[in-house]
Amino acid sequence: MNENRLSFAIRGALFRVYDNLGPGLLESVYEVVLAHELRKERLEIKTQAALPLVYENLKFDAGFRVDLLVNDKVIIEIKSVERLAEVHHKQLITYLKLSGKKLGILVNFNTDDLSTSIFRKVNGL
Repeated sequence: MNENRLSFAIRGALFRVYDNLGPGLLESVYEVVLAHELRKERLEIKTQAALPLVYENLKFDAGFRVDLLVNDKVIIEIKSVERLAEVHHKQLITYLKLSGKKLGILVNFNTDDLSTSIFRKVNGL
């Protein structure tokens, strides 16, 4: 499944989670339930996926962790904050660049309107 089709499936799962749980819970709650929803779609999900950092052709295991990695293609960063800061967007873009992944989705569940709190980020590679 390509990134666009994955993105469509992820967006549907995000809305199902939000419709069932509502806003304001801890990020860890949304992570567990979203992973469950995506697995129901028969997608491969890694939670708190460790991605190594490659710097000057050296691989460091003390890289970073992403909230969810879908089919080894799409990074999902989950937030539950009053307002997303610019650093949240930059963090996901950096994760995409460092991992070599093409697509990331940043979502803030602490909102009255989830449709305005889902952001697709594309790595220009």
